[in-house]
Amino acid sequence: MPSSPPAILVVEDDPAIRRGLADALRYGGYAVHECADGDAAVKTAIGVAVDLVLLDVVLPKKDGFAVLDEIRRARPTLPVIMVTARGSESDRVDGLRNGADDYVVKPFSPKELLARVAAVLRRSPERPLDVATVEIAGRTIDFARREIRHGDGSALALSEREAELLRYLVASPGRAVSREELLRSVWGLDPRGVETRTVDMHVARLREKLRDDPAEPSVVVTVRSKGYMLARAKGGSP
Repeated sequence: MPSSPPAILVVEDDPAIRRGLADALRYGGYAVHECADGDAAVKTAIGVAVDLVLLDVVLPKKDGFAVLDEIRRARPTLPVIMVTARGSESDRVDGLRNGADDYVVKPFSPKELLARVAAVLRRSPERPLDVATVEIAGRTIDFARREIRHGDGSALALSEREAELLRYLVASPGRAVSREELLRSVWGLDPRGVETRTVDMHVARLREKLRDDPAEPSVVVTVRSKGYMLARAKGGSP
């Protein structure tokens, strides 16, 4: 039996734009669900088996950032791409800071939309992993489950972006990775258009989850004037 196509939830209050997004996605082979307001978006994202959410920022009843916050609390690994007419750097940084996996500014072409959706889905939890777990300084990072397990038995969930950031550092052993490289390779963004503080804020959250002393971090290490480097890790089988 052929597998079902990935299901995309399109959240957009303008009927013509919503129809255009849905048509482009169906043409690209995806199944599509549609919502026109924030309340319906939260209910559908949580209650329906969707694989990715295309989320407008300006919505009736509940704005896109509030919707994103509720989605992240209920389904922390569900990929979300913010779609909006707002193009300012502060809006993009806010979206990424709050857990969005990508940010698309209107107007954009159907080809760009499909490319971004495909790229984010490739990074989703279901994709094959070359390394399933790594052990770092007494912590176990489980990429399949997207969580950090500590020696006391507790576990903390990782967002998709946090997991991708860790995976990239794991794949770059023994070298400092610059903020600009991380923005290009993990966020898929041109580093000239986004503050590097975006990376710093994600690293700060990772350190909290890793229980890494922010004053003297020993897991995600800051290399002065260069970027970030992960402590030596042991890989596990996928």
